Amino acid sequence: MNSVRLGIVFNILLSPLLATQATALPDLSSVAVDLEVPAIQTGAPAAGLRVRQTTAGWEGTQVHHVLYLPTDWQPDRDWPVIVEYAGNGGYQNKYGDVSDGSVEGSRLGYGLTAGRGCLWLCLPYLEKVEGTWQNAPKWWGDVEETKRYCLATLKETLARYHGDPKRVLLCGFSRGSIACNYIGLHDDEIARQWCGFLCHSHYDGVRTSWPYGGADRDAALVRLKRLQGRPQFISHEGSTAETEAWLRSTGIMGNWTFAPLPYRNHSDAWTLRDIPLRQQARDWLHKVLEKK
Repeated sequence: MNSVRLGIVFNILLSPLLATQATALPDLSSVAVDLEVPAIQTGAPAAGLRVRQTTAGWEGTQVHHVLYLPTDWQPDRDWPVIVEYAGNGGYQNKYGDVSDGSVEGSRLGYGLTAGRGCLWLCLPYLEKVEGTWQNAPKWWGDVEETKRYCLATLKETLARYHGDPKRVLLCGFSRGSIACNYIGLHDDEIARQWCGFLCHSHYDGVRTSWPYGGADRDAALVRLKRLQGRPQFISHEGSTAETEAWLRSTGIMGNWTFAPLPYRNHSDAWTLRDIPLRQQARDWLHKVLEKK
């Protein structure tokens, strides 16, 4: 169903919106897992392997990212790329949902593709501790260094593994969902890297009490203006109503697809289960990443 309000394009996948309290919603554990994220391997990247790497220029630091080449990868064509940012580390709730904040712990990209058809690149946020750069488990670390590592790693990955620069999608869970705009639309240089965004659980500008600079709505609006009509798939456990209200209030023209997760969990593990939301997200992803 498509509707236009205040110059905004909304695609509502699950209607009406779920306003039920989280405690009344089912738990993801009630649905069997049908995918398992591959374990981290050592050695060179290859089809079907998920490996740690450090981008040139950060050797000798503790910074690293994770790259997965799909099982069908061959160097004879250009591949779409999913770039993913993780949620905050140190998170656990009463339902047993856990986030360790690591690049190794990310799951969206694998669940959305089942390991086929896309390069999957999990990137860190960078912070300096005791004189050396390392991956930041909470919040943004140094935003400029995080951005610099992103751009350098993306450039290196596209060149070495035949990624298509016109089909690079940014996604994230929780902190990573906010990062789609907070990092991904930080300035014009990084904003132009993406053909679309998938944001699960939280959204830049909705909550202004986060403990970092630029969480206010004026700053979020500046970032949002760099979106320039590119598609975003926005999901959240229970309801996306808060995000919808915020985006309506901006008056900005956008191509937003809202898809509430009908489970109580603050988790990216829904992509590892055969539920309608996963199929809807995959269908959306296929349209965004199809070769023009």
